[in-house]
Amino acid sequence: MGFSSNVSNFFYEARIRSWDIILTLLNLVEKKRRIGNVTPEGHPGYGRHWPEYRAPGETDSRCSCPGLNALANHGIISRSGRGISFVELDRHVQGTYNITFDHGTLDLEELDLHNGIEHDASLLRLDAAFQPNQSTKAPASHKDKDGNDVINVKDLSKLLGKRRAVSRAVNKEFTLKLFHKLFGCANASLLLSTMGGRVDDLHSFLLNEQLPQGWESRVRDSHGLTLINFNKLALKIELGVHEKDWAQVAQEAAEHGGPV
Repeated sequence: MGFSSNVSNFFYEARIRSWDIILTLLNLVEKKRRIGNVTPEGHPGYGRHWPEYRAPGETDSRCSCPGLNALANHGIISRSGRGISFVELDRHVQGTYNITFDHGTLDLEELDLHNGIEHDASLLRLDAAFQPNQSTKAPASHKDKDGNDVINVKDLSKLLGKRRAVSRAVNKEFTLKLFHKLFGCANASLLLSTMGGRVDDLHSFLLNEQLPQGWESRVRDSHGLTLINFNKLALKIELGVHEKDWAQVAQEAAEHGGPV
């Protein structure tokens, strides 16, 4: 049973990687989607008109991923955040953000098993030891060619370095494996890819988990954001993370007795 399962997983991973390479190559030669036409016709948000935003109620299920929570807050997936099929989630993540989400049902809060997907020193949330409810958010930089304030790779690397150093200093239950380091950088790369690092868009997206009216994904590739380009940006962010630069801040946080 174990051997056959390993073989099956190998061929599944090989198929996913091969298909991703094909899509990456097609993105190099095919025209990008026109601005204003990134969201496909028939999908919520087509024409940059998103369904009504409603903040979640007390019994609604939410998780530590603002992108998925925003889908529920706009009713693109179940507003309750419960009983969502992976097939449905895949379709709406791809339609909204132009990325592939690589089926069963789930409640959003089920994604927050500590050291599963949710992890210490994440970019946006306090550690689970200080904030068990990971659907609650913790509270730039540069300008683009149009004069909009933006965050970039260096900004995210610095912030992650600070979060890791401070969490390591103040959280007695701190754990952070290599997988979760890379996963944290992957989350950061999505903010740059789908939001273009635009501070005005990120403000409502991160604080309210709301898709800004008139917004569409900055990923304009005809076949969406592929794993190759996604991971390349995540690795670039990780290589710029330097915890030692925040040693003094971490020491002050430890003396203060809590996260900063």
